[in-house]
Amino acid sequence: MSTATTGDSPAARRARAFTLSTAAKAKFKRRGLRSYFEYRDLEIERASRGKVVAHVIRARPGRAPQGEWHRHDCKVQFVYVLKGWIRFEYEGLGEFTMKKGDCFQQPPNIAHREIAHSRDVEMLEVVAPADFKTVEVEPKTAAAVATKPRAKPKRAR
Repeated sequence: MSTATTGDSPAARRARAFTLSTAAKAKFKRRGLRSYFEYRDLEIERASRGKVVAHVIRARPGRAPQGEWHRHDCKVQFVYVLKGWIRFEYEGLGEFTMKKGDCFQQPPNIAHREIAHSRDVEMLEVVAPADFKTVEVEPKTAAAVATKPRAKPKRAR
């Protein structure tokens, strides 16, 4: 039997792996890492077999950030700001405000917290692996590390 008849050809495998997440059918869920955000799953986790997760995050109306210090046990995490602005504080670096069009990569396990965001903030976040752990850290620990002299983050060229 040929691979074309069994559906095991490379083209058939690629076709089965294709995903499409349309804006028209997009659903934001209030379940997610933070209660003050809504999350839209872009179905990349399934397509990548758990290697990567991607979602759009937006502010929930009437909800303010609580600013808990935490870290993510992952290999890669980057965020692209689609709308509005968001302010974070990072261990050893201090505070940064990211605005529409800014993209930032958070090193694995860096302690950080959100301080504030605009009402219309919307971000694309990509994390690998998809099943990453988030660990709350003691505020005094992260704050103490943040008092070291501030190093400038590397800029993309």
